[in-house]
Amino acid sequence: MTTQTATEPEAHVTALAPPGRFHHLLIAEWIKLWSLRSTYGVLGVGLLAVVGINVNSALSHADRLAQQPELPPAPPPGRAELPQMLFDPLASAFVDPARQLLMVIAGSVGALAVFGEYTSGLIRTTFAAVPARRTVMTAKATVMAAVMLVLGTVAAGASFGVTQAILQEHHGMSIGDPGALRAVAASVLLAPLCALVGMALGALVRHAAGTVVAVVGVLLLLPTLFMGETYRWVKEIGNAMPLTAWRALVQNPERNYSVDKYPVSVTEGWIVFGAWSLVAAAVAVAVVHKRDV
Repeated sequence: MTTQTATEPEAHVTALAPPGRFHHLLIAEWIKLWSLRSTYGVLGVGLLAVVGINVNSALSHADRLAQQPELPPAPPPGRAELPQMLFDPLASAFVDPARQLLMVIAGSVGALAVFGEYTSGLIRTTFAAVPARRTVMTAKATVMAAVMLVLGTVAAGASFGVTQAILQEHHGMSIGDPGALRAVAASVLLAPLCALVGMALGALVRHAAGTVVAVVGVLLLLPTLFMGETYRWVKEIGNAMPLTAWRALVQNPERNYSVDKYPVSVTEGWIVFGAWSLVAAAVAVAVVHKRDV
């Protein structure tokens, strides 16, 4: 009789919590993400701020260029072209402050999707309903990456389209110009990359303030520690950071006057993007599977 009493609750729980199908988990994670009002506010305001910063940069450049004489299309014979005199319209579409803001927003929202469930205790309910933790985190990462991919597409597309329209009279670019499509694609993919990094840090730290500090430190501050070119190994570590790779990918090939001793190539930039995304997703899944809730 005692054995029957002990086993009945376990069987009952198993019957109530069968392993969820993956598409059910995707729907559940989608509902979790958008049930928070902060999601709408952070992503909406962040999107407007990112596009606004880029547009303001383009307006400032357009006003400055309108007040100075037009540069000759080619340097006079026997004289070298001065790089500092050439205006790069692509740089106005993707300025550093706007992209850094988007990185912090994407990373913080990704982290919140993980540590928010731990701080509220919802993670226990989730894992009680679906004991397959790896599957749950994979679904969470899939939904987060998809949402941030849309956010990055809107931010990068609007920034490029509006800024180049403003700079139309000052050699504004089209999406078919050399380097334009690559720059837009890199800016689009930077958002889901940062969100996955935020999820990994959220799974490791599991504390709101600590995770946000870690997101800023890893995505923005850490690259600045490896900017010197005295030692090649230091610069190579810096080249492996997402922010450095993004800057290399958005460079205009017709206005690239980089003097770096160890520059990041386009191929290396894409490799960095892919490696960080895969490693971050793997860390989030592995940590949640092994650590107690």
